[in-house]
Amino acid sequence: MAAAISPAEDPATDHPELEALPVWPQETIAVLVTTDPAPHAIPVSWPVRAGDRRILLSLKFDRGSLARLRERPQVALLILGGGNVALCARGAAKVIAEEMPGADDYVAVRLDVDVIDDHRQSAFAVAQGIQRTVLDDSELRALEHRVATLKSWAENEEKI
Repeated sequence: MAAAISPAEDPATDHPELEALPVWPQETIAVLVTTDPAPHAIPVSWPVRAGDRRILLSLKFDRGSLARLRERPQVALLILGGGNVALCARGAAKVIAEEMPGADDYVAVRLDVDVIDDHRQSAFAVAQGIQRTVLDDSELRALEHRVATLKSWAENEEKI
């Protein structure tokens, strides 16, 4: 009879971890996973690296994911970006601004990262992340404005 293997020792469930978040391209689309208790995954545009273990993002105020993370702040953020970025950041999410400047229909969320699962593989490299085509220039300008605000907060440690 084979000896029992704990989840921490099982190579099928154990991932290498990173000590710090890598840098990813600004246009990266990530996948935010919340629970209720079933998992729900949504794409989020242009998450901002705000330190070795902190990520900022904007979510539309009426997103179901926003309601779920308020109720259950433990979330996961999958980031697949150019430059071979392949990770899952897991930690607690918190709303840091109920209305973003110039974008009152968006809230700002901070993810304090506890674990960074490294999903890079020796046989493959992520050359590009998920790509979107802009269909509405005004939406692109609004996204650029929100990301500029988040970057400013991250650089000045405001709101975070």
